[in-house]
Amino acid sequence: MRIVFMGTPEFAVPSLEALLRSDDQVVGVVSQPDRPKGRGQQLVAPPVKLVAERAGIPILQPLKIRTPEFLQALSAWQPDLIAVAAYGRILHTPILRLPPIGCVNVHGSLLPKYRGAAPVQWAVINGETETGITTMLMDEGMDTGPMLLQEKLEISPDDTAGTLAPRLAELGGRLLVETITQLKAGTLTPTKQDDGQATLAPLLKKEDGLIDWTMNATALADRVRGLSPWPGA
Repeated sequence: MRIVFMGTPEFAVPSLEALLRSDDQVVGVVSQPDRPKGRGQQLVAPPVKLVAERAGIPILQPLKIRTPEFLQALSAWQPDLIAVAAYGRILHTPILRLPPIGCVNVHGSLLPKYRGAAPVQWAVINGETETGITTMLMDEGMDTGPMLLQEKLEISPDDTAGTLAPRLAELGGRLLVETITQLKAGTLTPTKQDDGQATLAPLLKKEDGLIDWTMNATALADRVRGLSPWPGA
């Protein structure tokens, strides 16, 4: 199959690398634009872009994705499927309808729990003992689409968001390839999410690092673990 991959941070890298090792062809990569970083505010390429460059894959880094120009560029790649992992933007209907098989997302939680931008961090903050990866068919909602495959991962008592994320990312890459294999074989039945069980994992802000000393010791420890490495407690 012809696959377009959309992703930006380190979390998305194992998913792209797993696709590059698979039987299918990654025909293009979409990532967020380079961002200024550090004291010198030098432009830094996102990790996914660096992997794509090394593999010689065409890259798009649009400032806006809701434009005719971007849709036209995406269409030119003629994707059978679009795979998404931590891209950072919600895809709208014209993009979702472009690939015949659909858009498959790799999400770092056991959906419908922890929908949103920071599922790894909030699972640790809330003292969960397990989390996992869910692959799903995307719709226009925030992680609300039908689920495809799901696999659990233990959260150890000394895990931080920083130590948990790489393990989840590796699992995500493996589960993405397995999902695509089963989609091609026609052996996968999407499962509707139970919206009544849904919880949210909103984007973290610097203010979330402020300690509330009225919390009990366990809750404080979980919060410190979940806020490491960013924004820090």
